[in-house]
Amino acid sequence: MHSIICKDRKKVVILRSEVIYIYMAKILVIDDERAIRNTLKDILEFEGHEVDVAEDGKIGYEKARNQVYDLIYSDIKMPGLDGMEVLEKIKSSDTSELSDCPVVIISGHGNIDTAVEALKKGAFDFIVKPIDLNRLLVTTKNALERKSLVQETKVLRKKVSSHNQMIGHSAPIEHIRSIIEKVAPTEARVLITGNNGTGKEIAARLIHSASNRANKPLIEVNCAAIPSELIESELFGHMKGSFTGAIKDRAGKFEQADGGTLFLDEIGDMSLAAQTKVLRALQENEITRVGSDKNIKVNVRILSATNKDLLKEIEKGNFREDLYHRLNVIPLHIPSLDERKEDIPLLAEYFVEQICQEQGWAKKSFTPQAIELLQQRSWPGNIRELRNVIERLIILSGDPINEQDVQTFA
Repeated sequence: MHSIICKDRKKVVILRSEVIYIYMAKILVIDDERAIRNTLKDILEFEGHEVDVAEDGKIGYEKARNQVYDLIYSDIKMPGLDGMEVLEKIKSSDTSELSDCPVVIISGHGNIDTAVEALKKGAFDFIVKPIDLNRLLVTTKNALERKSLVQETKVLRKKVSSHNQMIGHSAPIEHIRSIIEKVAPTEARVLITGNNGTGKEIAARLIHSASNRANKPLIEVNCAAIPSELIESELFGHMKGSFTGAIKDRAGKFEQADGGTLFLDEIGDMSLAAQTKVLRALQENEITRVGSDKNIKVNVRILSATNKDLLKEIEKGNFREDLYHRLNVIPLHIPSLDERKEDIPLLAEYFVEQICQEQGWAKKSFTPQAIELLQQRSWPGNIRELRNVIERLIILSGDPINEQDVQTFA
């Protein structure tokens, strides 16, 4: 066995022809047998990890409560608090740092029933004594990678959440929040209107996240970005061989959103043929894939958005009136930035913090005169345009960003 310590606190272990990457971590070993504790401690420390030990479940659980560990190995048969009780206490903790910590149960009397029970209670794995070295290293590697993935997922969710906020306290925005609060828990379809860049997508995501379908998928479709000849396949799916390029069966967006929410953005650009099929799907709660005659039941809540005046599009013959009435159960109009300029100071502060954090830059500030100048100008591109201007000012201006900077770069 050969090993190399890397700069990124990762050890490359070569076992015969297999390469295993083990992230260095802080590990707790709980076992009432001193020989087992010391053996595991020696092996894991040789791999570069920091290892603590505890001689029984009570001491081990107290250590786990008071320190942050990346991984816990616990014997199952111990006096006082046994391994299963330790596992239950850890997984039921109201502290995410503890409850998210992977726990591997080890036992000299292992059987299938015990292993299944441990896994059901949240154990990452179950290892039988005498412990095989290869199994120990692979389990450690997998558990630490799982911990890393859980942490990364939480960070990404936090970032996504921070991007899905409706910033401001103006009367129009408070009105929007009030409607979203009332309509989100219902199954009502919502038609979101407003100019480009006002935040229609954010409104849709807020409705979904506050709905009873929040734990199911939110599937977004930009109807303007999909060629008319492909929109039906995109929405309803297709069967292998139904058209050139259909090399396998494919589920459409309606099926992908089953149980959740389907957001049809820029629905005013959808072809009339696709509109007809969408209307049927809404009426009958079922769809048919392109090239198939089999009906598929779907349970989907529809949110839609457009920057067009659909009533004018109906007059022109570009949009079906019956579909419009199906979609427009709850109308939700997102105001332009020019209608809510009192929110610009809050938006500017929010974008500065967001952009500087994303880029790793020192946070900048605005002088009151700079903010006043931003409020005086017109914003045809709405929130999207304001964010671009703020980013440009952060890059090209000093700190604080002053009136001259806004006149020059905005």
